[in-house]
Amino acid sequence: MLLRLAYLSVTNVFALLQLLPASDRDMDMEILVLRQQVTVLQRQLGTARPRFSRCDRAFLAALLHWLPRDVLSRVPTGASTTWASFLRSQADALLACDFFETVTLGGTRLFVLAVIEHATRRIRILGATPHPTAS
Repeated sequence: MLLRLAYLSVTNVFALLQLLPASDRDMDMEILVLRQQVTVLQRQLGTARPRFSRCDRAFLAALLHWLPRDVLSRVPTGASTTWASFLRSQADALLACDFFETVTLGGTRLFVLAVIEHATRRIRILGATPHPTAS
């Protein structure tokens, strides 16, 4: 848990450092572009694909003209990530747990709480008990 907290802290610091060289005008333009995109999406909530009107396209084109190329490459296109690539990139931080029932060789029924670390595929048994409601 502390490792995850340290990782998130470092990534947030780098994200903040990335914003430092941007001028106020650049950030204002980026905010306007994002607000326009949100407006279009809110207007078309529930439709299968957002559609821009001619007015939306003209407004965005005027705003995008003033954005630097590095900002422009991040804003209108976005990063399309598949579920598989997301899981691969987050494997170090992902845990899955399961609570299951098993029978021992002696015939005793046990309830087991297990966790798997996705990065190492290591399974850890956190506890086993014949009565899951007992302390």
